[in-house]
Amino acid sequence: MSVLVNKDSKIIVQGFTGSEGTFHAEQMIDYGTNVVGGVTPGKGGQEHLGRPVFNTVKDAVDQAGADTTIIFVPPAFAADAIMEAADAGIKVIITITEGIPVADMIKAYNYIKGKDCRLIGPNCPGVITPGEAKVGIMPGFVFKKGNVGIVSKSGTLTYEAADQVVRQGQGITTAIGIGGDPIIGTTTKEAVELLMNDPETECIVMIGEIGGQLEADAARWIKENGNKKPVVGFIAGETAPKGRTMGHAGAIVGGADDTAEAKKRIMKECGIHVVDSPAEIGKKVAEVLG
Repeated sequence: MSVLVNKDSKIIVQGFTGSEGTFHAEQMIDYGTNVVGGVTPGKGGQEHLGRPVFNTVKDAVDQAGADTTIIFVPPAFAADAIMEAADAGIKVIITITEGIPVADMIKAYNYIKGKDCRLIGPNCPGVITPGEAKVGIMPGFVFKKGNVGIVSKSGTLTYEAADQVVRQGQGITTAIGIGGDPIIGTTTKEAVELLMNDPETECIVMIGEIGGQLEADAARWIKENGNKKPVVGFIAGETAPKGRTMGHAGAIVGGADDTAEAKKRIMKECGIHVVDSPAEIGKKVAEVLG
């Protein structure tokens, strides 16, 4: 029982024949991910990386049974790609693209609301279930199978946390990069909930950053739901100046509760094991798993 993606996921790549899509699809295939094809309008019927190319997501669903997609479509067309995937009946839509206009994302977000699908991202590193499926841009070799789930806004901190957990002799069930944009499909709370409900996950690492309310919402949900599994938390951006966007579009301190300090305080109050440096994540996980 894995979360979101596993060895049985039938994955397509939107933006398959472009440079980013090609590079990362190749890495995903090398990892052993079940990539059943890709979509590039106008190139249907061709073959790329030994996999079929389809003109539309609907064709990929009808002909290859695709149920999961990873999107490497340029920002101007990416929201459209998300809506097309949802329309075609794709269940898990993982959007890597950074820089999608907010107005486009509002439209896509509202469009897919009533549909039976889950959007991860945009502006995220993707999702990996080690040893089964890498649907993203993360370095696969860092991740080993185990019983720790990771939820993170940051890509690089996801890899860092996984590496530390593995060095402590533990491993990862699924790592979910939720993305750093202001409008994302799956919130910290929703990703934590998926891992809380996963029988294989015994501990969760929750990595957030300044800006927005996602981590506070997740922390309160964890407390209200009896904190069934230990959660280790870290918030990036302790030294960020107020009112300035730091890297991610969503990483901007807009109010008193947006600061790293405030988020860490709320997380501690809700029973989360908060560390002050990303270098302490692995040790803390080993400690709480005892």
